[in-house]
Amino acid sequence: MTIQRSSSIYVGLAGETAPGRPVQSGLYRMAVGDDRWEKLTHGLPEEPTIRAIATHPEEAGTIYVGTQHGPYRSTDHGEHWEKLDIADHGLPVWSLSFDPHDGKVLYAGYENCEIFRCDDGGEHWQQLPVTVRFPEVTVAPGANPAKRVLGLAVNPANRDEVYGAIEVGGVIRSLDGGEHWENMSHGQYVNDDTVDMHGVLVGRWRPGTVFAIGRAGLFSSTDQGGHWASARLEPLNPKGQTYCRDIREVPGDPKTIWVAAGAGFQSDVGVLFRSKDGGSSWTRVDMGVKPKTTMFAIAFDERQPKRMHCATSGGEVFASQDGGESWTERPLPAGATQVYAMGCA
Repeated sequence: MTIQRSSSIYVGLAGETAPGRPVQSGLYRMAVGDDRWEKLTHGLPEEPTIRAIATHPEEAGTIYVGTQHGPYRSTDHGEHWEKLDIADHGLPVWSLSFDPHDGKVLYAGYENCEIFRCDDGGEHWQQLPVTVRFPEVTVAPGANPAKRVLGLAVNPANRDEVYGAIEVGGVIRSLDGGEHWENMSHGQYVNDDTVDMHGVLVGRWRPGTVFAIGRAGLFSSTDQGGHWASARLEPLNPKGQTYCRDIREVPGDPKTIWVAAGAGFQSDVGVLFRSKDGGSSWTRVDMGVKPKTTMFAIAFDERQPKRMHCATSGGEVFASQDGGESWTERPLPAGATQVYAMGCA
């Protein structure tokens, strides 16, 4: 007899890779409905920096994480981990994304704008030829000039249509499964802010709709990234901008989309925005609690979408059982900060 294991929430800690910047690390797990966090270590690198978590769309116990030493996989809910055999260049993984219709197809985004793809659940990988030309980006003193792939998204209606969110570089797109890429942000370039992208989502509600989030806010396109417009979220910083870090569509409800935001990379403001009309309008959510740091990540339980979690960069975790109408606090252990990624399986 197979015992049905309850869902768990996974939270990954990491930090910047620029010299002199502190890096917290680790992967934590908590059963949904519980309040006790476990630190997962078996098979992971020593002090793993986890910037990406992807849960398998069909196999509840299979989870992939991106580390400073490439992607790792667990097939037993995180109890044990194995390093995947991928001929990368030793740079950190910043994003992981499945083909929505095929759990064997997985994309991994790296620092220096490298993207790898596998078609067999992680056994064999090929590097995709990302040869786009970026806008002329002026890098501020102290910033990291690396082109990181912070987000990847496959169009659920067309698996050959793939998008990448580049920090700092904008949005790139492939229409042939990653064999050729083009930059879709040349018209967006004003300064670093407008092409400092953190995530991308292909909307299911209206064909052709793509959302991109970044340092300067939330942008939407109705023509597959050809043209972009600001969603004009409530501004949260003196620049009149909204720093956005994660965007998620509710499983089974393509009209409802959530965005995690704050005043900046490190700020004392953590906010969730929600759209109930496929991204046409957005409202700041009253959580009933006040996050003390920038909201960084959102995760849904695919089997029960009303179960959702969110986390701030400072290690605050919040749980909702009713689709975000009410929230309870599930903070990580003291000192566990620099949250980068979250997943539920």
